Parts: sequence; structure tokens; C-alpha cells
Amino acid sequence: MPSIPGLHRIPAGNPGPLTGEGNWTYLVTGRVPTIVDAGVGLAAHIEAIAAVLDGVGQSLRQIVVTHNHRDHSSGTAALLARWPEARCLKWLSSAELPMPSWTPVQDGETIDAGDDGLLIVHTPGHAPDHICLWHELSRTLFGGDLLVEGGTIVVPGGRGGNLRQYLASLNRVAALGPLVVLPAHGEVISAPAALIEQYGAHRAVRERQVVAAIAAGADSVAAIVDRVYPDLTPERKAAAAETVVAHLDKLREDERLVEKDGRVTLIR
Repeated sequence: MPSIPGLHRIPAGNPGPLTGEGNWTYLVTGRVPTIVDAGVGLAAHIEAIAAVLDGVGQSLRQIVVTHNHRDHSSGTAALLARWPEARCLKWLSSAELPMPSWTPVQDGETIDAGDDGLLIVHTPGHAPDHICLWHELSRTLFGGDLLVEGGTIVVPGGRGGNLRQYLASLNRVAALGPLVVLPAHGEVISAPAALIEQYGAHRAVRERQVVAAIAAGADSVAAIVDRVYPDLTPERKAAAAETVVAHLDKLREDERLVEKDGRVTLIR
């Protein structure tokens, strides 16, 4: 684990087909005890957080959600039931109305967390409201769903995901030069630069595969998924379909395809 004072990595206890072994949440004790991501509200998760806080004689003061997907945000109510004075922070997208229970954060803002500050880095792509948190002193990034070791991130084109934004977010994080990334899923990432480079190469290959599938006659999302991802389980095929939609959106933005009546055709 990186050298952030008071850092604790606590499992949310929600394994599943898309969450793997489940989410990781990150508690930072100190002057402003803060949890990064809220999990799903399971009692064991709440008790694990309480055990750490009780051990240092502190109470949760702040909840920061990296994005509004259920596995990251739905546990907020359970945390507030246990620590009602905690402040809740997240990115508030332009489509959302202001909510009294949330304090919006802004790109480039520094928030107090534990005994240090964390910089808010807006990293849309996986979700429009996705943020990372940057601890400059240790060059550590709380990465949410930006990166995962040993796999790739779904970019849900039909649910607010945007591949062009995601690739830009990867480049922005790479420019920070992180030594460590603390992801919401999987193991701590100790070589993030190499993983980001690998992700860029993977997306380029996947785009070529999508283009080749269309050129071979696949003219719908389902047909492209069958060609590009032939061996996936039904749950993972649904996620793959969302990523295909994100690739099609990017190709459309690049003026490389057109869509009519749900059918796609390459322009060049």
C-alpha cells in the first residue's frame, strides 16, 4: 500500500459477474476521516469501517463517491445512518438537479481527507460523472473504475459512457505520473503507466475488430458482438454490447460510419 497516512483498504463484500470479487473502498483516518466510495450498504462493510474508526477514536466525517454507479454509491444511505454528520461529495453532472444531501466537487478542487489534501480530477468516459482523487505527495491515485489490473473497463455507450472521453481521461491520468493506483476493483496497480499504455493499445485493436466485423457484414450491435466476442457469457455479452455501442459512437464522431434504422455502414 502507498504511503498515505491512515489509509485502509476495505472490501465492500459485493462479488458478482461484473464486480469480480467485489468493490474496494478506501478509508483515510486522521483530521477528516474520509471514505472513498460507499459500497452497497452491507452490514459487514459498515462494521469493518466502524472497527477501524473506533480503533483510532474517530467518526466518519466525509463520503466521496467516484461516480454514481450502484456499486459505488448505493451504500451512502447506510453510511449516513451510522454517521449522520458525514458530508457527502460527488461530481454533479449538468443533467442533475442540485441535491441537498450532496456537496458537488469541481475539477481541480482540493478537498481535505485524513490529514492531507486530495485533488479532484474529472475523468469521464466510464461514466460522465467519474472522478479520480490525486494524492500528490505519494503520487497515488484513487482510481475508481478508470483502471483494473488483469482486465479492461466497460465503457457503457448506452448508459452515459463515452470512449473518446475515456481515452482522454487515461491520457490525463498518465500525465500526472502516478506511481500507484488504488482501483475500486482488483489488486492495487503498481505499474499504472504500463497499464494505461496497454489499455490504449487494446482499444485501438478493438476498434479495428469492430470495423472489420462491419466490413464483413455485421450491421447491428448484436451481430458485431457475436463476431468480436464469440465466447462470452450472457452477462458479459451485455457489457460487451455497451462497449461496442461506445466504439460505434466514436466511429460516428470520426465520420467513419453512418447508422440508419439500427443498421451501421462504414463510410471509409
